[in-house]
Amino acid sequence: MLALQRRRKILELLEEEGGARVSGLSRIFKVSEPTIRQDLMRLEEDGFILREHGGAFLKSVPQQVKELSLRHQENMDRKIRIGRRAAELVRSEDSLILDAGSTTTEVARNLVSLKNLVIVTNALNIALLLGTEQSNSIMVTGGEFKAPTLSLTGEKAAVLFDQIHVGKCFLAVGGVSPETGLSYPGLNDLPVKKAMIKAASEVYLVADSTKIGKTSFATLGPIGMVDVLITDDGISEADRAAFESSGVKVIVA
Repeated sequence: MLALQRRRKILELLEEEGGARVSGLSRIFKVSEPTIRQDLMRLEEDGFILREHGGAFLKSVPQQVKELSLRHQENMDRKIRIGRRAAELVRSEDSLILDAGSTTTEVARNLVSLKNLVIVTNALNIALLLGTEQSNSIMVTGGEFKAPTLSLTGEKAAVLFDQIHVGKCFLAVGGVSPETGLSYPGLNDLPVKKAMIKAASEVYLVADSTKIGKTSFATLGPIGMVDVLITDDGISEADRAAFESSGVKVIVA
């Protein structure tokens, strides 16, 4: 991997995780710690991160946590449409899993009028949003706090999903492709997402069209792990046909 590509991947990981240690990045990218320190120095010079002893963190993290704001706010017009369309599939008294992320947050915003929902989530902002309806039952996972997505992650976050079963899961990913499948920037989220998928009768992937054909750092699994892809009208006819030939229904918002 070229230095520029590696720095982009490091920044993508930091944008997802909030921070990382030099030793961990060295193992992930299979380069020396001095090389990682040089990468972090360049990213700091470019104004993206702040270095600290032994690692670095995203420059925007402290403000995001104070404001309970999400990091990924690009393509919001598409995400809003997807969230609205996905929410139309939910009825009062449904049981569902809501993954963390900006698109799943838009799904949650469109569920606030429904009552008696059973909601399991690893996203603190989603729990606060839907917890305002007294009739809803909200369960939140344990795990490590991840500031950019206001979520809980890691093996401890996956444990709750191993103990439940719900009707619907609304899943978020970093990239999706008929060929390379589902991928995500952060390794710690993989066990959580796999447990979410296993715990649901139907799995709806909510992903705007800019994520189609994209491959993030960590592989979650083949596209067949989801039942339905809800995306926007930026999807090409070729991609739509490829997903549907793989057994994945495509809904265009």
